[in-house]
Amino acid sequence: MEGLVQGKVALITGAGSGVGRAACLLFSEHGAKVVAADINGENAEETAAMVRDAGGECIAVACNVADPASVDAAVAMAVETFGRLDVIYNNAGITINPIPGKGMKSLAECEPDEMKRVEDVNINGVIYGSQAAIRQFEKQAEEGKGLGGSIVSTASVAGLMGYGGVLYGTTKGAVVQFTRALAIEVADKGIRVNAVCPAGMLTHYAGMNPDSEHRERILQGMGAAHPLGKAIDPRDTASAALFLASDLASNITGVNLPVDGGLYAGRKVGG
Repeated sequence: MEGLVQGKVALITGAGSGVGRAACLLFSEHGAKVVAADINGENAEETAAMVRDAGGECIAVACNVADPASVDAAVAMAVETFGRLDVIYNNAGITINPIPGKGMKSLAECEPDEMKRVEDVNINGVIYGSQAAIRQFEKQAEEGKGLGGSIVSTASVAGLMGYGGVLYGTTKGAVVQFTRALAIEVADKGIRVNAVCPAGMLTHYAGMNPDSEHRERILQGMGAAHPLGKAIDPRDTASAALFLASDLASNITGVNLPVDGGLYAGRKVGG
């Protein structure tokens, strides 16, 4: 039985850990040739080695998504290695580090340089990745190599509701609206644009170290916030991205899909 993305070439950013690593492994399991891109080249190579050890095809590339030239180079490497690009998964994202012993910073406590970095990665990184992918999809169409392509981004349930910090939520809200607007703009080119919106996940992102001695307590706290009662696993988010990238979603575009254990749907009244 063929995989959901059999024979497709997928570039995945933020591939050095968390959702990005889970996505590289999952997309490969389903037949994709994968480009694992991360600002930390060593982490990207570690992910690529894991994919290859599992029998998949994967190369690693160091990529700063906040730098359009770096993103263009990653797309060029995908094409040079595998001959084309079918999917870009704009997964890389960051947040403002919490204050030790206090927790999440309020907007008033955030510094301009850290705010700009979050905006550059979370918003511009998605824009630059989408730009580079669209240009390659259009080039392939002109060369008779097939119409269309798939763009998937990692937004957040924080982009759909007040959750997870003001600045972070604002950047993810921008991704949500960008997804809708771009989907309409490129629909006539056969390019689909969607996003996944995860809730609380135990990853290295935001300083939530999966190896922490507090792991179980953190997991329980996250689970308590979700109606289904459990934290979101990175593979849950990667699975949603895989579906949106695949031909099973061939008539789905402009969707921001919550992967949140029911959090966005609301809260149960009473016990």
